[in-house]
Amino acid sequence: MKTTLLTLAIATLGLVPISAAELRIYTERHYDADLKVFERFTAESGIEVKLVKAGANELIARIESEKASPQADLLVTVDAATLDRAATAGLLQPHGSEALAGRFPAGLAAADGTWVPFTMRARVIVHAKDRVENPPTTYADLADPRFRGNILIRSSTSPYNQSLLASILAADGPEVATAWATGVKNNMARPPQGGDRDQVRAIALGLGDIAVTNSYYLGLLATSEDPKDRAALDAIRIVFPNQSDRGTHINISGGGIIKGAANSAEALKFMEFVTSPEVQALYQTLTAEFAVTKDIEPTEIQKSWGSFKPDFTNLHQLAENTEEAIKIFNLVGWQ
Repeated sequence: MKTTLLTLAIATLGLVPISAAELRIYTERHYDADLKVFERFTAESGIEVKLVKAGANELIARIESEKASPQADLLVTVDAATLDRAATAGLLQPHGSEALAGRFPAGLAAADGTWVPFTMRARVIVHAKDRVENPPTTYADLADPRFRGNILIRSSTSPYNQSLLASILAADGPEVATAWATGVKNNMARPPQGGDRDQVRAIALGLGDIAVTNSYYLGLLATSEDPKDRAALDAIRIVFPNQSDRGTHINISGGGIIKGAANSAEALKFMEFVTSPEVQALYQTLTAEFAVTKDIEPTEIQKSWGSFKPDFTNLHQLAENTEEAIKIFNLVGWQ
């Protein structure tokens, strides 16, 4: 279905003449908050935003096939590894913006300027308040046999888990990474199912005591209209792992200008707009994702989780380790 939608969307774009006041985005993000940001960008710049949504692999394949005549200007993904993969394949061009230089913490953006982060999330551990006396404090702890039958985590097909394992590969090597994946798989309370919020909900239902989730999903549970979601959040405590060593694994949503894009200037304007302090603060409120621009005050919800040390060291090694991470998941039988 995604491929069909992608084809139809591009066919529609092909009927519209390219204008100087147009920005064509290929994106795998699916948040309603993005539409509010796009509307604000159009209102302030006069640049119309046209979207094609699909999975990362589909979008990269499409860009590859269109290299001779790019049909989009900006690639937006939810994973640093995907952006690095696109950059390595020669599909993105450096932005060359002085405004963007120095806007982010060291190590967060691509060193060669081919992409910048838009938002950030941490991969955290949560546990039942009243059932876990000595919770895991590191990712390695999740594989400890003392948590046998207690771990809730989503499928290995999730890019969030693939990037987490890729970060362990980068930090500790394949032997440690394989032992970790084996241990977590053996400790699962149930076969992987659902998204990150479903793991938190499962703790509240007593289906397990410990879960792994992206931080921003906790913000979405906090602001959910469903009282059961808010109750699920109240039933857990949050742990930012690995604070005594490399820090908590983080990943980003971000974007890069497609090489040869007809509207590269418009794409750059959007990148500068979305990483401006005002829009960064807006994203924190709308999605509970962390700001990537320096010196942005967290929201009250984010402050309630506590401060943490992020792991920027391995962010740009995810792409080169993702394929091996997938092989390890398959090897150990993590569904």
